[in-house]
Amino acid sequence: MIAPRTLAFAAVGALVSLAVVRWQAAGRFVEEPDFTVERDDGAIEIRRYAPVVRAETTVENSDRNIAVNEGFRRLAGYIFGANHGRNTIAMTAPVTQSQRGERIAMTAPVTPSGDGGSWLVTFTMPRGSAVESMPVPNDARVTLRAIPARRVAVLRYSGSSSPEVLAAHERTLRAWLTRNGLSASGPATSARYDPPSTLPLLRRNELWLELDAA
Repeated sequence: MIAPRTLAFAAVGALVSLAVVRWQAAGRFVEEPDFTVERDDGAIEIRRYAPVVRAETTVENSDRNIAVNEGFRRLAGYIFGANHGRNTIAMTAPVTQSQRGERIAMTAPVTPSGDGGSWLVTFTMPRGSAVESMPVPNDARVTLRAIPARRVAVLRYSGSSSPEVLAAHERTLRAWLTRNGLSASGPATSARYDPPSTLPLLRRNELWLELDAA
């Protein structure tokens, strides 16, 4: 027979575990851009995204993590009131990052630090937003842009988003596209749906490659 004290400890442990899971998953209960799935092949999907408005900023830094954190701070400042009118804008997911400009022998959109880099960090604005009706950012480095409907190849994964991991995922996704007679345009984009505090095993991450018009 199990002692009452043991049962009590087990119950407390279960409640703590549930609380941790809910805390880690809190970042998922936000709006995401509308899309339809055109093809589903396990961890890889072909999606068609509806038009959206994005807040964007470009950060120059050789270190990807420093650049992404700086970009996030600029964009977070904008949606939390650093704009003409001091309006607060709802947070959405995912936050995306991609590398801008050409790189020598580039095999992934993110590479180890050391040779400079230009990074585009973006927040998607809430559904129904229009550039002309959005508050103007106080920071001139933050811009608003209307993104047309697009077709995107997506590879879903959890865990780390280190340069090495992203490079491996990009190779996998590009190889899948080649096998299926599809081609991508532009650099790969890293999409993150959860806050940095989320345990790696519970993180919802994606690698995107925008496809040529079809």
